[in-house]
Amino acid sequence: MKTGPLEAIVLAAGMGSRFGGGKMTAPWGDGLLLDAALAAAFAAPARSVTVVWGADVAVLEAASRYADKTGQDDRLHLARNLQYTEGMGASLRTGISSLPPDAAGAFVFLGDMPRIPHDMAPKLAGALADGTRAAAPVCGDKRGHPVLFSAELFPALKSLAGDRGAGWLLNAMTHGLTLIPTEDGGVLFDVDER
Repeated sequence: MKTGPLEAIVLAAGMGSRFGGGKMTAPWGDGLLLDAALAAAFAAPARSVTVVWGADVAVLEAASRYADKTGQDDRLHLARNLQYTEGMGASLRTGISSLPPDAAGAFVFLGDMPRIPHDMAPKLAGALADGTRAAAPVCGDKRGHPVLFSAELFPALKSLAGDRGAGWLLNAMTHGLTLIPTEDGGVLFDVDER
């Protein structure tokens, strides 16, 4: 198992068509929907946070504003997914491919999941340190987010295609996946409609 720094990726390149567009920059709480996802990502034990964006320049601007406002400029990286119309597979490919070669693992956060508990990522990191290949929260009988992938799984993530995320990869794992139980439904909550 590779040792080294962990990274965080926030997937925010989607078109938000079910939402009616502009999803990541829609108001949420005291800020934007993306702000809430970024808060969880920056709270993770990660060296950097890479925001994967697509066609919406407002996402790029919002991420930069949030990092500046919270003093996290030095940890923010931006990666543009030029194949954003392809879906989540392309966003994961873009995010994983943009990471430094010494990364030992990557948390994957979704930009439309604003209620991720900030204490979850350290628990996932603990599982990775214990030798698992991937770790995710589970609430009831449903696997949630964020997911932490070891660098061993990066080649598989770089081969994703279409609008399919990494769920199939996790489903296919017969060993090396650690599920961390939680009663916090924020690991399942996403925003799909205005």
